[in-house]
Amino acid sequence: MTKDHGSSIKDNETYEALREDGASKEKAARIANAQASSDQHPSEKGGKAKPYEDWTKDELYDRAQEIGIEGRSDMDKAALIKALRNH
Repeated sequence: MTKDHGSSIKDNETYEALREDGASKEKAARIANAQASSDQHPSEKGGKAKPYEDWTKDELYDRAQEIGIEGRSDMDKAALIKALRNH
């Protein structure tokens, strides 16, 4: 039986499946809520942003700062890209 994770999680079954597969609580909640919304389509291809490899290190750093990646000031460009993709 699926556990109720409260009102902040819109699709408890998807949330639990993602957590069992190793997704963080934040990532699982983000995906589960997007799938539960008729306005969002998480399985469709994303926006038209250029790949991280084409970003400058400063742009990557600023994005990492926006989403709260810890240790970003010690990361080189490759590490920032990896951290952003794994967030």
